[in-house]
Amino acid sequence: MEAVWADIPLEHFLVLSGMLFCIGVYGVLSRRNAILVLMSVELMLNAVSINMVAFAVYTAPTLFIGIIFTVFIIAIAAAEVGLALGVVLRVFRNRGTANVDEVSALKW
Repeated sequence: MEAVWADIPLEHFLVLSGMLFCIGVYGVLSRRNAILVLMSVELMLNAVSINMVAFAVYTAPTLFIGIIFTVFIIAIAAAEVGLALGVVLRVFRNRGTANVDEVSALKW
């Protein structure tokens, strides 16, 4: 049984990944809200995961090296979101805002 994505060229995955990464970079650079910045970082991590899986499938379909790295990226992203949301909630409770521009230092 042939894989479904074997007929799709690698360039399609790379274009999708590049577009997601560019949207994430734009979100990090232009947003003020910390939650939206975190969502943009998640978009960039998902773009990297798509690249890892695409290159893993197209270069060595019998090895799972890219997929293993993708699982690590997903685990790191989950930990990053948990810690960052804790920090953002604490800053919001103390300062009353979640804007990145207004919170310049983390000491109180």
